[in-house]
Amino acid sequence: MSQPAQKLRLSALVALVVGSMIGGGIFSLPQNMAARAEVGAILIGWGITAIGMLTLAFVFQTLANRKPNLDSGVYAYAKAGFGDYMGFSSAWGYWISAWMGNVGYFVLLFSTLGYFFPVFGQGNTPVAIGCASLLLWAVHFLVMRGIKEAAFINQVTTVAKIVPLLMFIVIAAVAFKADIFTRDIWGLGNPQFGGVMDQVRNMMLVTVFVFIGIEGASVYSARAEKRSDVGRATVIGFVGVLALLVLVNVLSLGIMSQPELANLQNPSLAGVLEHIVGPWGAMLISIGLAVSLLGALLSWALLCAEILYATAHDKTMPAFLKKENANRVPVNALWLTNVMIQLFLVITLFSASTYTTLIYLASSMILVPYLWSAAYAVLLCGRGETYEGAHGQRLKDLLVGVIALGYAVWLLYAGGLKYLLLSALLYAPGVILFAQAKREQGQPLFTLLEKGIFSCVIAGASLAAYGLYSGLLTL
Repeated sequence: MSQPAQKLRLSALVALVVGSMIGGGIFSLPQNMAARAEVGAILIGWGITAIGMLTLAFVFQTLANRKPNLDSGVYAYAKAGFGDYMGFSSAWGYWISAWMGNVGYFVLLFSTLGYFFPVFGQGNTPVAIGCASLLLWAVHFLVMRGIKEAAFINQVTTVAKIVPLLMFIVIAAVAFKADIFTRDIWGLGNPQFGGVMDQVRNMMLVTVFVFIGIEGASVYSARAEKRSDVGRATVIGFVGVLALLVLVNVLSLGIMSQPELANLQNPSLAGVLEHIVGPWGAMLISIGLAVSLLGALLSWALLCAEILYATAHDKTMPAFLKKENANRVPVNALWLTNVMIQLFLVITLFSASTYTTLIYLASSMILVPYLWSAAYAVLLCGRGETYEGAHGQRLKDLLVGVIALGYAVWLLYAGGLKYLLLSALLYAPGVILFAQAKREQGQPLFTLLEKGIFSCVIAGASLAAYGLYSGLLTL
C-alpha cells in the first residue's frame, strides 16, 4: 500500500468524496422530498442536515489529522475507542451499506434507461438484471486492474455528471416561481404529513443517503499522497455537494407544486426539467444520471473492497480478505462484495419496491459507523488525548464532536423502529466472520460488555425476523 503508484492526490480524493456522494440520490431528490414534507419542513431539514453533516465532516477531518495511524477511516475509529466488536460492526455496517446502495444504483440506472427502452421497465425486469449483471462484472474487472486507474476514471465521470446538474440549476433559477414555492409552506393542505417536526423526521433518511460517501477520503487515507489532504478533501467535497443538493431541491419546489413533484416517476429531476424545457430536458438529465451512476458504482466498488481489506489487514476480519493481486487490489474482498451485489440483483426480480427499500436500508446501516466515529472524537477530547497544550482547540473540537454525536443519535430516531430492527437483522450474521477472525488469533469471541451488545443485536434481529414472517414488517 505504500508504493508510489498507489498514492492519490487531493484532486483524486475530492473526486472520490464527490463521486461517492453524487450517485442516484440527487436525481431523485425532488420526488423523494416532496413525498414526505412541504417547503418549510424541507428547509428546516436541510438546515439540520447542513449543521449535522458539516460537523461529521469536521470530525473526519480532525480524526484524520490527530490519529494518522488509523488509516482506514470509519471502522478504525470505532475499534480504537470502543473495542473489537464495535470496530467490526462499523466495518460490517459500512460495507453492507455500500454494496446495498450499489444494488439500488443498478436498478435506478436501468429504470432510467427504461425511459428510452421499455424492455428495461423499472430496472428489475429479466433483461435489466441481465444487463446490470454484465455491467457489474465489467466494473469488477476494471477495479481489478488497480486502484489508481479506477480512481482516474472516477475523476472523469465526476466532472461529466456535474455539468447537467449545473445546467439544471441555471435553467430552474430562471423558471423559478415564488407563488408556487410559497403556496403551502407548512403542509397544512396535507394532513397526512403530520406536524412540521414529523415532516422533518420523515425526510431525514433521504438526506443521509445523498450524503453517504462523506467519509470516502478517510477510507483512503493510507493511499493519500499527503495526510493533510484527507481532511481537506472531506470538507471541500461536502460543501460542494451540499450546495448542489440544496439548490436542486429548493429550486424544484418553485417549478412544480408538491403534489406534482410527489407523483413524478424517478429520476424525478428529469420530469422537472422536462416540465420547463420539454423532452430534451428529460434526456439531458437521464444521460447525466447514467454517467453519475457509472461513476458512483465505480467509487463504491473501490470503497467496499478497501474497507474489507483494511479490516482483514489488522485482523478484525478473517485473513482471506486481505489477499491482493499483482496490482495490489484486494481480490477476495472485491469478489465477496460483487457476489453479494449479484445475489441481491437476482432478488430484485421478486421485489416490487426495491430501490426505495434499498436506499433506506443503506442509510440505516451507515448510521452506526457515523455514530461511533463522532463518539470517538468526543472520547479523545474528554481524555485530552493528542491535545496536550491545546486547550482552546480541544474545547472547539469537543463542541463539534458533541453536535455530530447528537445528530447521529437524532438520525437513529428519525429512521424509525422498522429500519432499526431491519439493520439488526443485517448486523447479526456478521458475527460469523468476526468469530473466524478471533479464532485465527486464538482470542475469546467477546468481552463481557460485547456480550451484552451482541445480545441486543440478536434480540433486534429476532424481532425483525418475526415481524417479516408475520407481516408486521415489510420490505
